[in-house]
This record gives sequence, C-alpha cells and structure tokens, in this order.
Amino acid sequence: MANILNIETSTEVCSVALTSEGQVMDHRENYDGQTHATLLSLYVKDMLEYARSREIRLDAIAVSIGPGSYTGLRIGLSEAKGLSFGLNVPLIGVNTLQLLTVSTMFNHYIDDDKALYVPMIDARRMEVYTAVYNSALEEVMEPQALILDEHSFSDFLEQGYNLVVMGNGSDKAHQLLTHDRLRFISGVKPVAVDMMALAERAWREQQFIDVAYSTPLYLKEFQATKPKNPVLNL
Repeated sequence: MANILNIETSTEVCSVALTSEGQVMDHRENYDGQTHATLLSLYVKDMLEYARSREIRLDAIAVSIGPGSYTGLRIGLSEAKGLSFGLNVPLIGVNTLQLLTVSTMFNHYIDDDKALYVPMIDARRMEVYTAVYNSALEEVMEPQALILDEHSFSDFLEQGYNLVVMGNGSDKAHQLLTHDRLRFISGVKPVAVDMMALAERAWREQQFIDVAYSTPLYLKEFQATKPKNPVLNL
C-alpha cells in the first residue's frame, strides 16, 4: 500500500486527506465554499507536518481533476503539481464523477443487479456534468456536459435499469425526472477521504498523469460572464 496525499477542490468543498495502507491517517475539510485559495495550502501544510512527525514518506500526490468548478480545479491541480514536483513523487488524477460514484457505493448499501450510478455536478442553469457507471465502475455513458430535460436517461430506464443519482447537480434532475426506477441520494459530496480507493488503484496500476502538461477535465470551455454594471472610463 502507498502513502498518498489526496486533494479535492472540484466543488464547494475544500478537502485534503493523508491515507496510508488503506487507512485515513488525517484529514481536513471545509464546506463553506469559496475557501480553496485560502485554506488549501494550510490543510496541505497540516498533512505534511503530520507525515513528518510520524516519519511517513509520501509515495504520491492524488488530485481530483474534474469535472467541476473551473477555479477550484485549477487551484487544486496547481497545488498538487507543485507538491509532486517538489517532493519528486508521481501525480495521480482522480475523476470527480467516479469519486462521487465510489463514495455512494461505500456509504450507501445498494443491493441491486440492475443499478446504474449517475453522478451529477452542477454546471449552471439546467446543465450538469454527468456520466453513467455500473457497479464495477465501468463507463456506460462517457462523461459529458448534459442539459437536462424530462427525457434524460430514458434509454437506460426503458432497458429496465434502476438509476442511482447523486451529487450537487442531482436536485435539478429531481425536479424533472419522476420515474419510479430513479433513486436520489442526497448529501453526497466529493471529498478527499473518499479518494483513497481510486488513488490506491491508480498507484497499483502505475497510472500517473504528467506533472508539467496535465490539465483539468473541464468537459466544456470556460465562458466568462460580463459584469452587469460595467464602469465606463470617460
């Protein structure tokens, strides 16, 4: 097993966790939103001090690479790249949609051979970042930005699958989709402590991302908004 420092900043949650040999050694979390720039470095410092005090040598840095908040993803990946380069350890990228799915599998008992998992991350208006996975975490529908309507995921429902929906974008789907084979699980957020299984799998399989050239998984281009009351320079 590897000693991994996990960083998750893809949504409103800022979190860091130190995991070792399948256990969470220490972690920090903040759910207030808009705190990534101020809290992330402090949380990382706490984890590094904990590791040094117990003579734990880090084997890798893992970071959630999206999809999610543009700003949050950039902050998290930048911090992770700096640590990876400075400590001379490999960098692991964890898909945020897979992270939500794994968190649901681990924390909610779902005994259903026909279940498919549908993580959703808010992408403004009626759009979400989403994908569909089976119980083996195999990709049934690839990650994409999807504008929800009453027919979303109807193909899977018509085939008799039961859909387990979670994430901060699932409230939008709950308003539109009322099929009796839909199960909505509230309160599932991507956090660093739940990255352990995916990060350790990547470590075992030596699946690392490039420290210099890796980028977040945005799924769609960033669109800056114009201020409502622009100041005119006369």
